[in-house]
Amino acid sequence: MSGAPLPELELSAELVEAAGACKAWPFEEARKIVKRYQRDGYPDEVLFETGYGPSGLPHIGTFGEVARTTMVINAFRILTEDKVKVRLLCFSDDMDGMRKVPGNVPNQEMLKENLGLPLTKVPDPFAGTGDDCHPSFGHHNNAKLRAFLDRFGFSYEFASATEYYKSGRFDEMLRLACHKYQEIMDVMLPTLGEERQATYSPFLPVSPKTGRVLYVPMKAVDAEAGTITFDDEDGTETTLEVTGGNVKLQWKPDFGMRWAALGVDFEMYGKDHQINSNLYDRICRILGARPPEHFIYELFLDNKGEKISKTKGNGLTIEEWLTYAPTESLSLFMYAKPKTAKRLYFDVIPRHVDEYFQHLAAYPGQGAKARLSNPVWHIHSGNPPQTSMPVSFSMLLNLVSASNASDKETLWGFISRYEEGLNAKSNPKLDELVGFAIRYFEDFVKPTKQFRTPSEQERTALKELRSKLSGLPENADGETIQTEIFTVGKEQGYENLREWFQALYQILIGQDQGPRFGSFVALYGIDRTVSLIDAALAGDLG
Repeated sequence: MSGAPLPELELSAELVEAAGACKAWPFEEARKIVKRYQRDGYPDEVLFETGYGPSGLPHIGTFGEVARTTMVINAFRILTEDKVKVRLLCFSDDMDGMRKVPGNVPNQEMLKENLGLPLTKVPDPFAGTGDDCHPSFGHHNNAKLRAFLDRFGFSYEFASATEYYKSGRFDEMLRLACHKYQEIMDVMLPTLGEERQATYSPFLPVSPKTGRVLYVPMKAVDAEAGTITFDDEDGTETTLEVTGGNVKLQWKPDFGMRWAALGVDFEMYGKDHQINSNLYDRICRILGARPPEHFIYELFLDNKGEKISKTKGNGLTIEEWLTYAPTESLSLFMYAKPKTAKRLYFDVIPRHVDEYFQHLAAYPGQGAKARLSNPVWHIHSGNPPQTSMPVSFSMLLNLVSASNASDKETLWGFISRYEEGLNAKSNPKLDELVGFAIRYFEDFVKPTKQFRTPSEQERTALKELRSKLSGLPENADGETIQTEIFTVGKEQGYENLREWFQALYQILIGQDQGPRFGSFVALYGIDRTVSLIDAALAGDLG
């Protein structure tokens, strides 16, 4: 495999037994593959595949398929006690013709001039921009994907459609597709409109004259000779062998052909493929193979609730998420509820950072059954690190907000007082979060901060809170402080104490919500919190 080797997995009898009953979705999917071979035994290897369309830069959805498939692989390895060879193939459909120009890349006019060419023949639009120069747009996007997968330490093998078609890896299946041409047409034509039926062919020849991928009807298919005949762009009748990279298949037949040619056992894809899933399976069977097991996940949505798209460039890029949060938080986003449509935007980041560390903190005290259902087992391939996080990410964001800190040193001045011996050197993961919190605050929290003036009831309550806090020792812990805040709220007539705590955040921090306020005060400092209340009462905040 490319990238990192497969990680070592704990294979204790207790863990293997717990895996058999585990309801976590990766185990549910892995059992499909176990059942697939329980009667006749396993082949030399079980092949897992993910697909990537390099018509635009890789986005988080692309990464998600690899991350999630890896989770299924590790579950399968536990179920089979790691006695079956597995392989993950990341397949790039880079021989597809470029049909539209993505809006988030440079040199738009140049790309327009190359519409229709295979992606591995389209010049690299990033050449001369300071980004690495590659032989083509397809090579550029493939390199970006591989670099990211390597960064995460995935164990995978990368495959290029261009290389597979040209090297002859698909030749046998392409010849068979000639013999099965009418059967394939009988499957495809009922799914098309009348106009499209008149011109449809599962074969897409690459024009010998222009190099473009042609969507043209076949004038003849010679199964014995393994050739197709069609009119080229200039009207010239042309005959080509279907082998050697002269021809590729339309994307729906290509799905089934690839499964048949490679012997794929498992592939997941988004809900937008669900309507065509049966077609892929039928093509695979026509070509003499058993379709793989499927897992269909829900699509990611942007902040407007629209499907994210490589060509639109909406939603988040991989790089954007990792600018503001650690990689593990992104993996948690991918693990959680894959069959539920989720917004993939900046505002989901803080919650996933904090939830990741909560799951990590719970892991050491859990039994085998609970561990296999804990997301960190799947995120870390069965070997979660032992890392404590004494301060939450949401707390750090509020600390940055209250202190107006713009550098790590200022924040660490507060944090080091919070817990004895806590410093950047002793807790590098917390130091990493400090940097993320500063960047996230500057870009997303600060522009939306809006302080409000306290009402008369709130002014009275704030004065009482100031008095209570002033009477506490400076080293009072978060629970003690929280109790005092709680008491003030009850005494000041707040029937719903959530409204009281929300008021504190809106008035003192300029946000609607945050972590436990008592813990925040303990971190920020009682004296500084008192000063913050004074500023709010004087109308000096904001």
